[in-house]
Amino acid sequence: MNSRNLILVLVGIAALIAAPLGQGNYVIYVLCSWLIFSIAAMGLNLTLGYAGQVSLAQAAFMGIGAYTTALLTMAGVHWIFAAPAAMVLCFVIGLVLGYPALRVQHHFLAFVTLAFSTLTFLVLRNEEWLTGGSLGLVGIMRPKFLGFDTMPQLHFYYFTLAVFVLVALLFWGLVHSPWGRAFKALRENPIRANSLGVDIRRMTLLAFAIGSALGGLAGALAAPLVQFIDPPAFSLMHSLKILLMVVVGGSGYFFGPILGAGLVIVMPEFLRFTEGYYLMIYAAMVLVLMIVCPTGLIGLGRKFASQFKGRSVRGDLKEGAKL
Repeated sequence: MNSRNLILVLVGIAALIAAPLGQGNYVIYVLCSWLIFSIAAMGLNLTLGYAGQVSLAQAAFMGIGAYTTALLTMAGVHWIFAAPAAMVLCFVIGLVLGYPALRVQHHFLAFVTLAFSTLTFLVLRNEEWLTGGSLGLVGIMRPKFLGFDTMPQLHFYYFTLAVFVLVALLFWGLVHSPWGRAFKALRENPIRANSLGVDIRRMTLLAFAIGSALGGLAGALAAPLVQFIDPPAFSLMHSLKILLMVVVGGSGYFFGPILGAGLVIVMPEFLRFTEGYYLMIYAAMVLVLMIVCPTGLIGLGRKFASQFKGRSVRGDLKEGAKL
């Protein structure tokens, strides 16, 4: 990471630290949701943006993580142990789900993950002895850490922010490691990647497993945030929402899912002054963005930057010619 990007990251973190100050509980809740869905979108970005594998099951993994964490914490297990357990469970399930990706690709793989998402929803809704069924689970406590109680909304926000920053740092290290380069090679050309010594089988399974584990972590944070979970909160619609975050932000870019989650979660709140028209305006904005720049917000920013740089170079050449 160069010095300019480092400064931008530090400014961004400082802005996130200051964002909830003086705000009401609902605004802080929206900011928490943004951070949580950013983590889930990072996981899908690894699967889709870096490894090139389509998944419509990210919300299902959020549900598995949320229910696992809720059941363990309600049984007396601390969140610091329940969340990793949920991530491990999602990792293993993602590893198993990744096997169809070894044989099918693109929209065929999307159908496989769609079936898994539907199956997960049915299990959460029908197995009342475990999940509470349609009534869900109520009374999920927020964790305490050495006297730091996350029950106040502002405290939980900073707890979520700390987890988000840690995940972002680990994700940055992953995508810039040899594994990250192998994931990119797998997306660009699997045959060429295989000829260069990349184990396609292993990298495909790892992409699904790690992305699923991040979805489980997001669910482990979502459960104590609302202190109530039910099956509709992790339906296919939410998987499509996470997919929209990745695509709108910029699939395959590190900051893409973070910006995409901000647009999907936060932007509608800024448009509520339009009353009944805010969803129409929001949908139109997303549609225009996808038409103008299919590579998302990051791609749009790079497009403007390249045009500005090109004009600057042409201006310097003209000045040189005059001299």
